[in-house]
Amino acid sequence: MASPGVLDVDGMSLRVTNLDKVLYPSGFTKGEILDYYARVSPVMLPHVAGRAASFQRFPDGVESTGFFAKNAPKGTPEWVRRVTLPAPGSSKGRETIDYVVVDDLPTLLWVANLAGVEIHVPQWRTDADGRPLGPDLLVLDLDPGAPADVLACAEVALLLREVLADQDLEAWVKTSGSKGLQLYVPVGSSGPGRTSEIAKGLAQRLEREHPALVVHRMTKSLRPGKVLVDWSQNNPAKTTVAPYSLRARPTPTVSTPVTWAEVERATSADDLRFEAADVLARVDAQGDLLAPMLTSHQQLP
Repeated sequence: MASPGVLDVDGMSLRVTNLDKVLYPSGFTKGEILDYYARVSPVMLPHVAGRAASFQRFPDGVESTGFFAKNAPKGTPEWVRRVTLPAPGSSKGRETIDYVVVDDLPTLLWVANLAGVEIHVPQWRTDADGRPLGPDLLVLDLDPGAPADVLACAEVALLLREVLADQDLEAWVKTSGSKGLQLYVPVGSSGPGRTSEIAKGLAQRLEREHPALVVHRMTKSLRPGKVLVDWSQNNPAKTTVAPYSLRARPTPTVSTPVTWAEVERATSADDLRFEAADVLARVDAQGDLLAPMLTSHQQLP
């Protein structure tokens, strides 16, 4: 992928451009972004397939403002799957949005070629006809307020694991690729609002039990030195950065699945920080640490 041209990707023709353009201050290029997504696709695609995706695009590099893209742009290839969904409260006055669904490698690389550095997905999938299904994931996003850091998030994650276990629920964990951690609880398809209700209750409980460490509201004045347990991403209109997605940081960090043992023994922020090359090596050695989520359908209390 060193030069522009047309790639044959699983039988689809994909035009790629500006592969030598540096998009990260560390020197990571657009071609390296495509290469990373191509190599990580076997473990990433099962987690994003069927989900209406949004992208953080940075055609001028991750130090630029970039923009959040939901609607499929003009010129989207016919082979890219799209689903048309209502857009209540759209900032652009749209009644519907044509979301891209990243079901396959050609689509994933097409997104990367648009400088879609980050891929975000909701906690629900669509069916074969493009209709949204009920949430199949409950997510808890742990976001530290300085001077708290990812180690404080690790402490909170372990507390949440215990609370969830008391309700016979198993959680999986990944880094956000930025400052925090994210916990996933795979569930049987649930009605709208149920996962949000339970996630909010968990966040409130932890705040009551550990008020010096945890906050469940986004109010900035409440957050310094504490970990926000952000339950709001269970709102069907919201998204979370996808497993294995790159992040727009100074270096190509990744939202990376980790083991609970790694969370337990972390003693520095670097223990829970992984870049693209690290993740590819981890996948080669460990496979997809989130794979069990794909077949787990836990019942909410």
